Amino acid sequence: MRIYACADYRAMSRRAASLIAAQVLLKPDCVLGLATGSTPVGLYRQLAEWHQQGDLSFAGVRSVNLDEYLGLAPDHEQSYRRFMQVNLFDHIDIRPEHTHVLNGLAPDPQAECAAYDQLIRELGGVDLQLLGMGHNGHIAFNEPGDDFGLETHVVRLSERTIDANQRFFASRDEVPRQALSMGIKSILHARRILVVVSGADKAEAVRRAFAGPVTDQVPASVLQLHPDVTLVGDEAALSELKEAGGSLCG
Repeated sequence: MRIYACADYRAMSRRAASLIAAQVLLKPDCVLGLATGSTPVGLYRQLAEWHQQGDLSFAGVRSVNLDEYLGLAPDHEQSYRRFMQVNLFDHIDIRPEHTHVLNGLAPDPQAECAAYDQLIRELGGVDLQLLGMGHNGHIAFNEPGDDFGLETHVVRLSERTIDANQRFFASRDEVPRQALSMGIKSILHARRILVVVSGADKAEAVRRAFAGPVTDQVPASVLQLHPDVTLVGDEAALSELKEAGGSLCG
């Protein structure tokens, strides 16, 4: 595992964006696994800026997103499809038919999950999977206690995750209670994994995930078993990991 400590959120975003850009330049038709949430916004902004400057093209890239709220239409202002359009897709030259997000209105959610796994296989697998991480160590919507062997599946959100996401909705009652999400097994199939973390409030989760035992109580800890993981965080998010003796890259 490679760990990069950056001075602040802006530097973290630029470093993470450079790793994604390198993947695209190395393999212009690569498959990118993308994430939502507050942390990736800065790196998406940086990628869009490089594209608009003429330094980076996504014309051949295919993308698959980690998850989507169950019950939200793609054009709902809090859907993850909408998030990706606003924060990245509308600002780069990726072909719309090459962007894939789970359908939160699928009439048969289980069938939607199975079809998504099949789609990823048909694309040849994910070359680089971007991940954020929750305060309880969740990745995508895989909560503590979830089976590491799961592929894409229907998830019931924990109370802590609902609490964390309510800031995006008018009230807590409007936060969906279920989501469609790639499972741990799906994530681990990616050839490379890039994890981004920011803020002192993530420091404990980072330490538990990357300096503690592999346990289903901290889903991100399973990433210790993957052969090619890069963790990029700001100094605040990595503070407890450094204290625990984590080895950082330059």
